[in-house]
This record gives sequence, C-alpha cells and structure tokens, in this order.
Amino acid sequence: MRLALFDNGRLGLVDGDALVDVTDQLAGAGTAGPAGALQHYIETTTAGEQVRFSLAGRPRISLTEAALRAPLPRPGKIVGAPVNYLDHKAEMAYTTSVAELGVFLKANSSVIGPGEDIVLPYADRRTDQEGELGVVIGRTASHVSADDALDHVFGYTCVLDITVRSGEDRSTRKSFDTFTPIGPWIVTADEIPDPDALDLRCDVGGTTRQRTSTADLIFGVRELVSYASSVMTLHPGDVIATGTPAGVGPLTHGDRVVLEIERIGRLEVGVDGSRATPYARRPGRRAPARG
Repeated sequence: MRLALFDNGRLGLVDGDALVDVTDQLAGAGTAGPAGALQHYIETTTAGEQVRFSLAGRPRISLTEAALRAPLPRPGKIVGAPVNYLDHKAEMAYTTSVAELGVFLKANSSVIGPGEDIVLPYADRRTDQEGELGVVIGRTASHVSADDALDHVFGYTCVLDITVRSGEDRSTRKSFDTFTPIGPWIVTADEIPDPDALDLRCDVGGTTRQRTSTADLIFGVRELVSYASSVMTLHPGDVIATGTPAGVGPLTHGDRVVLEIERIGRLEVGVDGSRATPYARRPGRRAPARG
C-alpha cells in the first residue's frame, strides 16, 4: 500500500492516480493528534489489530488536487546516517564514514511535507540538499540482527536531509525548522522486497545533482537498522534517513528540489531565502574579546 496524509490530516490510500479517503475506517484516526493518522495506523498494526481498508464507494480525490502533507508530521525521532556512500565520502574529503561516525539525531520539528518550502536560515552560509531513502520503523527494535532487521520495517519514503555547511554539530546544522521534507507518502515494506536495490535521483532547479542506487550504501538498510537499534531502541514511526550520495550542492531562493526514488515516488519542495540573515547575527554568537 501507499499511505498518505492529505488536506486537514485525512488518511488516504493511493489507488492509481487518486487518493481514497479511508480515515473513517481506522478507529481514532480523526483524533490522532500532532503525530497524525498514519502514525496512529502504524501503532494500531503494531498492536496486532488487523485493519483492512475497503475502497468500494469511498470518497476519492485526484492526486493532482489533493493537498498532500508530511506522512509523519511528528515522528518520535529521526535518525541520520552520515557519510553512507563512498562517492559522497570522496566528494566531501571525509576520512571517516558511518562505520566510524555512528548515527545522529535530527529534531522532529524540522519535518515538512510535499509542496512546502525549505527556509534558508543564513544568507552567507551554504545550505545543501541531500536526497535520501527513508526507512519507517514498524515494530520496536532493540539489538536486532541484520538478518531480522527488515521484519521491523513498516515501509519506505523519500527524505531530504537539508544541511547548513557551518561549524556546529551535525544535529544542529540539520535540525532547523523545514530541514526534513518527507513524503509524498509511505510505501509499505511488502511492496519493496529489497530496499538495497532502488534508483534514486535528486534534481535542483531542473538540473540533476544526485543519481545513485541504494545498492551503493556503505551500511545497507539491514545493517543500518541493526546498528541503530544497538545504540537506541527504535519505536514504531521512527524514521531513519539512510545517507546521501555525491552531488550535494547549495540551495538558493526560488529553487525547486525534486527527489525521486524507484518504487516509492516523487517528493517536491521549494526553497525560500527571503528571511535569511547573516551568520554573524545568529543568536548566541559571542562577540570577539576586545584587547
């Protein structure tokens, strides 16, 4: 299935070129709260309740007319995998990769959905796009083996891990509001038997910047879920951003960023730099000492 949030938090099942509104078929979906109806569905299935959606006679809306939202507007946590493609390691001249660096966390308040804008914080610091495969956890995972890792995955989505190139810690540079576009929906794991064999492409301003296959991940999805679960317990609805390939580059006001992943879909967002300020004016900056 392809499951989406649309309009005012309605739960939709993608059927061809239309969304079928199935909100009323999931008990409690209409009052799911900030985490959203899709998070509620994931938790319901984790609890062992079988929810089978009926499409007959249900309200339908064209995908071109639906206002798609982030499928998980407030995930419990977002886990990032730094330097998880060898070509990106070479591009950024890193001497280490995810194998040495481990994983990092992004603020869940950084999530936006399709059609929204990435807001650039600084006028004089480069902010890059990073197109990534997103893994959505479906069952609580703690110290799971790589062999068992996919049994804990609910599905997959597109994730843009937006990053300021400055001196702060990764989680700071990647956690600004709007810095984690997710969508356009979640594709359940049964439709993607091998997540380590998906083509990925990311365009900015109509030009392709990133093109790869997830086969080139240093830590594949199985290894990454296993490793992350050895550090922190993963809960249903948590999102893992699996890392970005070579081709990251600066975003400018008015850009359109499009991430497409085979068998998943197309996530498009804008870029707004109209409120960017000089880096030197950031809150908390210490003025240089006077001699």
